[in-house]
Amino acid sequence: MRQQLYLVTLALMLFSIVAIYSLSVYPGLYLGVSSYYFLLRDSVAVIIALLVMTYIANLEPTKSFKVIGFTLFIVFLAIMIAMLFMPESLVKSVKGAKRWIKFSSVSLAPAEFFKYGFLFFIAWSLERKHKMLLESKGLKSEIVVIAPYFLLLGAVILILAVAQKDLGQSALLIFTMLALLFLSGRSKKFFVALGSVAVVSIVSLIMVAPHRIDRFKGWWVGVQNSILSLLPDSIATSMRVTDTTEALPIVNARYALESGGLFGQGLGSGQYKLGYISEVHTDFIFAGLGEEIGFIGLFLLLMLYAYIILLIIKIGNSLESLSQKYFTYGVAIILFLSLLINLYGVTGIVPEKGIAVPILSYGGSQLVATAVAIGMVLMLAKGVKK
Repeated sequence: MRQQLYLVTLALMLFSIVAIYSLSVYPGLYLGVSSYYFLLRDSVAVIIALLVMTYIANLEPTKSFKVIGFTLFIVFLAIMIAMLFMPESLVKSVKGAKRWIKFSSVSLAPAEFFKYGFLFFIAWSLERKHKMLLESKGLKSEIVVIAPYFLLLGAVILILAVAQKDLGQSALLIFTMLALLFLSGRSKKFFVALGSVAVVSIVSLIMVAPHRIDRFKGWWVGVQNSILSLLPDSIATSMRVTDTTEALPIVNARYALESGGLFGQGLGSGQYKLGYISEVHTDFIFAGLGEEIGFIGLFLLLMLYAYIILLIIKIGNSLESLSQKYFTYGVAIILFLSLLINLYGVTGIVPEKGIAVPILSYGGSQLVATAVAIGMVLMLAKGVKK
C-alpha cells in the first residue's frame, strides 16, 4: 500500500506539470510573462513537494508524527494571526482576499498548511479524550466535552472566513471536523444539533459579506429554473432572482466541458482556456482539462484520486493509534471534500468556493501542503503490513 500510494501520487504530480503547461500559456501571455512562466514555477513546486514527501515518508512515526503535526498547527496558526497586523507590502491581496504572504516573487498561503495542522490537533485531542467521550451520556454531556473544539473552530473561522474572506477553507474545516466527530462515535442527536449550527453559521457568513451574496445570486440564477419548477408559483415567484446574470466563468466552464465530449479536443487544443475561463489553471482546472481530455479522461483522473483516497483509508484501517488513525482518515476526507467542492463549483451545482484541486491545480502552497500530509500518511504506513 505504501509503495502504491507513493507511486500514484508521483504520477499525479508529473501529470500536473503537463496539465499546467497546457492550460497556462494564455494566462502567462495575459500577465505579460513568458509562456513557460507557470510551467517553470509549477515544476519547481513539484520537485520541492516530491522531496518533502519523500523525506517525511522515511521518518520514524513515533518520533516525528507529533512534532510535524504540532509544528503545522502552532506555526501556521501564529502566521495567520500575524497576517492580520502585517502591512499590505507583505500580505498579497487577490480580489479583496488577503490569504497570501509575499516573499519577493514567491507567495505563501498559510491556510493550506494549517488545515492539516488543525486536523492533527483534532485527531490528537480526540485520542486524549477518547475515554471521556465514550463515557459521556446524553446530548448535554457530549456538548460539554466537545465545546472546546468548537471554540477553537470558531476562532479559526473568524480568521479564515472574516479576516481572510476564505469561506471555502472554513467550510472544509467544519465538515472535516464533523466527519472526525462522527468517526469518534457521537450520537445522532448530537449531529442533528451540530449540523443545524453548521448550516446557520455558513449561511450567516454568506449574508454578512456582499461579495458572497453576489456570488450566491450568480450561482442561483443558473439553477433556479430547475429548482423553482418543483415549488408552487407563489413561492417560486418570491424566490426568483431577475436583477443579475449567471456567473460567466460557470457558464463558460460548462461550455468547455460540453466541448470536450467523450474524448476531448486533445491536450493543448482547448479553446475556452484562451481567456474565456478565468483561473483555468487553478480553481477551474477541471473545466480546462475536461475540454482537452474529455469525459473519459476526467473519469480516469478522478479514478486516480479515488485510488489514492482508498489507499489512505486502508492505511488508516491498519493503524492502532487513534490519533494516527483519525489523522489518516482526515487526510482522505480533506482530499475527497476538496475534489467534491471544486467539481460541484465548476459544474454549477454549488457556488464556486475557490477550493483548489489537490496536487493538480497550480499553486505551490497547496501542492507542498498536500505532499506534507501524504508524506505523513506514508510515514505512518511504515509499520503497516502489506
